[in-house]
Amino acid sequence: MQAPMVLLLIGCLLAPSGAYILARCVVAKRLYDGGLDYFEGYSLANWVCLAYFESKFNPSAVYENSQGGYTGFGLFQFRDSEWCDHGRNLCSVSCSALLKPDLKATIQCAKKIVQGKQGMGAWPTWSRHCQLSDTLDRWLDGCKL
Repeated sequence: MQAPMVLLLIGCLLAPSGAYILARCVVAKRLYDGGLDYFEGYSLANWVCLAYFESKFNPSAVYENSQGGYTGFGLFQFRDSEWCDHGRNLCSVSCSALLKPDLKATIQCAKKIVQGKQGMGAWPTWSRHCQLSDTLDRWLDGCKL
């Protein structure tokens, strides 16, 4: 009788708490439909690469960076100190809106950021993992856009 209860408890502890991961091609399609392909000259593959390295395609990801003193929200880990309503709110959006799987607020905020002087360089992760990659096209392999 105790073994099933222990297994049930372990199962509850291991179950995701409302978080989910979007498939790579689903992310690509939503970003494409949102107008990010070649927005400000950056290919869709750059955006999909960034989404992977920032959140592993988890639109509801929230990461507290205690060293940097900020919290990252959503697919692209927007810093609350700058981009959403916990800080300067340069995207004019609530941080919770950046966690929605439809990615509408995420795409609008990303467009605003990339139009700045740093472009996609505003994300150090993009600079490290995507910018000079000679295999960017693999991020779109098999995706029907």
